[in-house]
Amino acid sequence: MTKPFILRKYIFVTIFWLVFAVAVYVNFQSSGDRDTAFLQTVVLVVVSFLFTHALTTKLLPKALRLKKMKLFLFQAAAVILLLSLIYAVIFTYIEVESKNQLPPGFRNHIPVLWKGFYMSIPASFLINGSACGIKFYQEHGKIERDHILLQQAHLENQLKLLQDQINPHVVFNILNHIHILMKTDTKLADYLLLKFSDILRYQLYHCSQNLVPVMQDIEHLQNLVEVEKLRWGNELDVKAEWNIQSKGAFIAPLLLVPLVENAFKFVCRLPGQRGYVAISCLEKDGILVFYAENSYSDVASYKKKEGSSGIGLQNVKKRLKLQYPDSHDLKIESDNNVYKVTLTLKLSNENE
Repeated sequence: MTKPFILRKYIFVTIFWLVFAVAVYVNFQSSGDRDTAFLQTVVLVVVSFLFTHALTTKLLPKALRLKKMKLFLFQAAAVILLLSLIYAVIFTYIEVESKNQLPPGFRNHIPVLWKGFYMSIPASFLINGSACGIKFYQEHGKIERDHILLQQAHLENQLKLLQDQINPHVVFNILNHIHILMKTDTKLADYLLLKFSDILRYQLYHCSQNLVPVMQDIEHLQNLVEVEKLRWGNELDVKAEWNIQSKGAFIAPLLLVPLVENAFKFVCRLPGQRGYVAISCLEKDGILVFYAENSYSDVASYKKKEGSSGIGLQNVKKRLKLQYPDSHDLKIESDNNVYKVTLTLKLSNENE
């Protein structure tokens, strides 16, 4: 990919200088003989190429990297003036007719050189300006591509970090549940161990992807809810509704896990009261609406635990900002000892 780009760049530069040389030669030939016109063209093109090459390949890229464009403007002005002086010398001493008309003595040549100098400034400015414009466009495109690659790498690192925060948290909770149940109900512990294997398989083989089928991610959530429901037993009323219509919809893996985890982790557990967790996940026409509601006893305590956990809602907010910057709506409400989280998300399809 890089070699064809470099080849195209050199071909474009070569064509630019060939066209410039032909134009200069035709202009010189119209007012002189071919040999003199050819000599003037060669000298003028070579000198112009050397100066513009130094300006566009050395000074301009350095100025862009160091963000010193004011210094570059002074350097460009110096190059233009110096090149104009060289043009004046070429026009004065190489052209035969002008050479025969020159007065004796170098001091008498100065007015002729001065006239050629200020008449050459527009041509020098046009040549260097065109070359710098082309180079600036190429350098700007390169900087933009590098910036995009850096952003993408940074985004991938952030997402990997966030997903790594989720996986150990979920695995630890499930293993802890199984450890407790092994002492009281081995049959239920065996069933939960099977569920855990499904959860672990999903995390190992699917969560390394940027997007996964939404059906797979919802099945993972169903396993989590089933584990929590069995763990709490009669102490907690759990209701869950799942309705996914689009088979070709995709979602970022494990994005919804913290919302399910927090609903169970911070549910009300006051003596003599039965807490509840209500979860619904509905999808239609590529729009996913996830809703989690749970009873709670102290909203201040809930927020404190959530902020200190470093996982929960802050994790979800970061991932939404990174992966769904303009296609999500997250609402968090607390009222009458009820905590509600509603997430509306525009899913990707299999063609994106």
